Amino acid sequence: MGDPTTTATWSTGREALTIVRGNLSKTVAIALVVGTILFIINQLDVVLSGKATTVVWCKIALTFCVPFCVSNYGALVATKRRGAG
Repeated sequence: MGDPTTTATWSTGREALTIVRGNLSKTVAIALVVGTILFIINQLDVVLSGKATTVVWCKIALTFCVPFCVSNYGALVATKRRGAG
């Protein structure tokens, strides 16, 4: 992405996928940082007490998926070509 004058934009699904791939390292990093903070706040006590069930582990996975999806969505909104759908 780099130089704002050459920022990629998208209007098709294929172009959007290119944007997501180009931002993948950033969005994964965001998911790890934010997901870890949310995990600590919401589930760490359950895990440390040894009472984590399958449902809790699924919630933990979702805790990391949500910031990953949100950061990708933000990247797509910011780069959508004007006048495109």
